[in-house]
Amino acid sequence: PILDQEIHGHPLVYLDSAATSQKPNAVIDAEANFYRTINAGVHRGAHELAARSTMAFEEARAKVAKLVGANAAEGEEEVVVTGGATAGLNLLATAFGNASLGRGGEAAKRFALKPGDEIVVSRAEHHSVLLPFQELAYRTGATFKWIDLTEDGRVRTDNLDEVITERTKVVAVTHVGNATGAITNIAPIIKRAHEVGSIFILDACQSVPHLKVDFHALDVDFAAWSAHKMYGPTGVGFLYGKRELLEALPPANFGGSMVELAYMDHEAQYMAPPARFEAGTQPVAQVVAAGVAAEWMMNIGLENIEAHEKTIAAELLKLGDVDGIRILGPRENVDRIGTVAFDVAGVHPHDVGQFIDAQGIAIRVGHHCAQPVHRHFGLYASNRASSGVYNSVEDAQALVEAAKGIRKFFGVE
Repeated sequence: PILDQEIHGHPLVYLDSAATSQKPNAVIDAEANFYRTINAGVHRGAHELAARSTMAFEEARAKVAKLVGANAAEGEEEVVVTGGATAGLNLLATAFGNASLGRGGEAAKRFALKPGDEIVVSRAEHHSVLLPFQELAYRTGATFKWIDLTEDGRVRTDNLDEVITERTKVVAVTHVGNATGAITNIAPIIKRAHEVGSIFILDACQSVPHLKVDFHALDVDFAAWSAHKMYGPTGVGFLYGKRELLEALPPANFGGSMVELAYMDHEAQYMAPPARFEAGTQPVAQVVAAGVAAEWMMNIGLENIEAHEKTIAAELLKLGDVDGIRILGPRENVDRIGTVAFDVAGVHPHDVGQFIDAQGIAIRVGHHCAQPVHRHFGLYASNRASSGVYNSVEDAQALVEAAKGIRKFFGVE
């Protein structure tokens, strides 16, 4: 419904879904109706509202799990509710740090890091991957390394044996570049990580909303993503983990709902996953609405979403045909999503953004929380258009047409 308005006298064209997606009525109604009808604390009360809210919460978790191919056997949940993808990735980095301090016992030693061990990411990472694992390296004395990029911004896979070694304990890589839109060829990276006994973590923020994803088939160990990028509410995300790994992982946050037995005089006994990682009051209404978003996407069909956005990407890539505009990332509409970052010669990205906004078109400006990627292209910032299911070919064409007037308007032709 938010799209049914005008901005600066023009019909709104929203091309900023990589930052946050707009929400269908079904999702908005689900969150509001939860508060109107069954709002209560989950897993805490014996009264009827608590039972209904708990059932809705867990049914939503199952829907989200199904969306990503993680619908494990009953009673063996593999999806943890977090405050967002950033929170999920920080949870992992903190838990690995706790394991490095000896917390979690014998089972958690597989996550422990020490000087001489290695953590590997890629230069394509969002800061939410880069910074938590960089900090983990600082705290544990591990060596921080990265997989570099090809000229057009794809994560390289031709030198994995050199970067991922027998000393590598953690590999964390993006599934889709949030700046370039490039889909990472993750299969050989996962294979190499597992060959050396490393844990593999996937940033799935930009893949879950746009591609058919199956974490079991991919054989990832952990994956994090956000609800607000998959047509769901803000303030909630999810962390997938293989069941045996979640059972061995020590908790990262502490408080109510995650402890089985608490004492004054000796160590607490923590609950089994996923509850162990869900301390405090959960964002219940948001999780319920995220479940509706997952169901909404599955009803449309992930294959249909992927095909539609490929059509939009083809139009957005025509930005590269405009004089003075350079696309950052793959020019070909192959192994990429409808996210296209671009640079306009002689015009600052913020000026470009304001010029485009004046025509009712919303795009992103800045470094997109991916500064190393921009340095790879010799820049500090760029503009980014990113599509969703609600975009039309005409939306993309409107941006390309508007872009043709940028350099003339600023007098740099």
